[in-house]
Amino acid sequence: MGDITWMKDPSLDDADSLLPPEAIAKEIVEDLQATLSEFAAIAEALGGDVPADADASEAGLTD
Repeated sequence: MGDITWMKDPSLDDADSLLPPEAIAKEIVEDLQATLSEFAAIAEALGGDVPADADASEAGLTD
């Protein structure tokens, strides 16, 4: 396999500068909610049925 050490981000060496895990998790949930809404809108625009659980709040993706 090839060596990918050249791709290492030096800013990640300082763990104190990273976001706390709960902040990262919150950002992931927010991104997933937005993506789910966008896909639901696309499905509706294409005339497809969008299941009720496509709503982020019903999918357990909200706070």
